[in-house]
Amino acid sequence: MPQNLKPLTALRFFAAMWVVLFDFTPSLGLGMPALIGKGYLGVELFFVLSGFIISHVYMERFGTGQFRFGAFLWARLARIYPVHVATLVGLGLIVALARIVGVDAGDKVLSWSSLPAQLTLTHAWGLGLEGGWNHPSWSISAEWFAYLAFPVFATALWPLRNRPRLALILAGLAVVAISLGFQQLTGQSLSRATIAWGALRIVPCFGLGCAVWLLWRTDLVRSSRIAGTIAVLCAGLVAATCATGAPDWLIILTFGGLIFGLAAMSSSGSTRLTAPGWVYLGEISFSIYMVCIPWQLVFGRGVTRLFNVSAEALPWPAWFALVLGVIPAGMLAHHLVERPAREAMRRHTLTMSFGRARPLSGQSS
Repeated sequence: MPQNLKPLTALRFFAAMWVVLFDFTPSLGLGMPALIGKGYLGVELFFVLSGFIISHVYMERFGTGQFRFGAFLWARLARIYPVHVATLVGLGLIVALARIVGVDAGDKVLSWSSLPAQLTLTHAWGLGLEGGWNHPSWSISAEWFAYLAFPVFATALWPLRNRPRLALILAGLAVVAISLGFQQLTGQSLSRATIAWGALRIVPCFGLGCAVWLLWRTDLVRSSRIAGTIAVLCAGLVAATCATGAPDWLIILTFGGLIFGLAAMSSSGSTRLTAPGWVYLGEISFSIYMVCIPWQLVFGRGVTRLFNVSAEALPWPAWFALVLGVIPAGMLAHHLVERPAREAMRRHTLTMSFGRARPLSGQSS
């Protein structure tokens, strides 16, 4: 099986931009198209994909006794923490500068009472209910929860490696049961939960991704044509279920099929979505996601001040600049913070007492 699944890396860019469009479209003041209106599920797509990739890199190590939990956590922290801290510092500087020049940046951005939870990545565990700061980072807190719980996922699913269809059925039922149970108990949709229940929100999605990996590793689909057909059909199902207002749990299940199809494309030799441009956009997708709200704050306040327009009713040219501008902003964050900090932290792994830990290469979530 290929270590680096390039179509899944490219998928990350589409997931990030789906979330960006969901966050930025209200700035037009023209309502929300149905497909974009489901853009908050881009986070669920990330969660399912994360379960798949973490399993791809680590599950067999766990099953064969080669897994080192300390090294695993350090590698995952190197992946998510530097950009998170950088956005916290950046937002503090942005708000301070805005106040100096007399621009209103809002009074809820810097919530000092939630800063400890932000710094410990526990603000989506019900410990940072005051919110503030960089709101999308709640999902990074949820990811951290899933990383800490990965041995539990692996313990439950690795014994089913020779029965992957059963694992997939059980994971799918968990998605439905947890989603409907949460709705029944709280009157709220789990897929809209953030800082209060974000840690729970990732659990069924991450488990689904792990189960999809178990099925994919059996090399069930060897034809690139069949794999491509599965990916296209599932992408169509995602669009159709979103456009028709289907339940979120059903859309999440289609994510599993889409990821399976794209992974099968890679393992069957397909070159679709493997062009360097797509892979690069996927590689910077995390930074795009993390800087989208700070970028919106800076751009929106700047346009409002310079052109005397409403931040809730931007002209089309300004809105396109807002959407497209998040890509170079993400590029800067990736090359100045994410990549060098990650590489520095992973090099440091070699000097720490993490057993047989060694630098990881290839696909990362």
